[in-house]
Amino acid sequence: MKSRTVQLFAASVLLTAGGMRASAQTAEPPESVTVEGSRTAFHDFSKTFATPTQVTGKVARWEHGVCPLVVGQNAHFAAFITQHIKYVALAAGAPVNTEAGCEPNIEIVFTSTPQALLDTVAKDSPLFLGYYTSSDQQKALATMTRPIQAWYATETTDRKGRTHPDTGKLFANGNRITNLAAPANGVGDVLNNAPGQKLEDLPPFYASSGNHTNDEIHTGFRHILIVVDSTKLAGQEIVPLSDYISMLALTQINSLGACQALPSIVNRLVTDCGHPADSLTMYDMAYLQGLYHMTTGRMMAAQWTEIGDLMTDRLEKAK
Repeated sequence: MKSRTVQLFAASVLLTAGGMRASAQTAEPPESVTVEGSRTAFHDFSKTFATPTQVTGKVARWEHGVCPLVVGQNAHFAAFITQHIKYVALAAGAPVNTEAGCEPNIEIVFTSTPQALLDTVAKDSPLFLGYYTSSDQQKALATMTRPIQAWYATETTDRKGRTHPDTGKLFANGNRITNLAAPANGVGDVLNNAPGQKLEDLPPFYASSGNHTNDEIHTGFRHILIVVDSTKLAGQEIVPLSDYISMLALTQINSLGACQALPSIVNRLVTDCGHPADSLTMYDMAYLQGLYHMTTGRMMAAQWTEIGDLMTDRLEKAK
């Protein structure tokens, strides 16, 4: 998917009323490290944190080098956030594009009129919203409901290396891309062999290993759009804000409104949450490291287990 940053997001700068004033204050390092929880808690964390993608039902992660771009902030804060995402990505084991003129695939927009921006995205670049199969779903997706929100466009790659974007596009004769995680669907798509139907009119096929534990079909991020409502987050400190954005830029979280049972940066914007954090926690980093070291072709349940095991291994060593 070619990025259309200049055309799509240039208007957002004009919509931003002065930008968000963030304070570049660094957090004091803790004097000691105390690891809370157990193997069960770490596995539960991985299950509640991750969300399955629509086509494969698996966890997505970056398989292309990340190339973030920040729009609507002054140059100093934009550069800080951009570099911070790259540093967190490197620490997690995610690929990073180091080319100076790389094509942005993570676009962070600060704007005082986020809904107007999303209306433009829905009209001009709907694939940036992610997977939907109806106009009602598209409308619901293109609605700003939180101070910071993210939209994930994903792609699925089969065992032969063939990649298809995950869309809810309706093909000829009513065929639609299948959810490969659905037991009844198997690992292909049902064909209606109607007279005159062309191959390109049919949904894509995915070559599988046939193994029920690891079919070698995996899902990666294609583009992530993160929108920050600058009217609701004015005065936020730059470090926790950058940590929060980094989490959204590297993993798709199941629910931004849910209070995680272990301390996490994503709890920062959850009302009445008992486990808030002012920076990325060891649990956040252990999860990201587990995500970027897991076996991508495994089924969702196996991925949860593997991430939980990797978290346990890293956090037990921290005790």
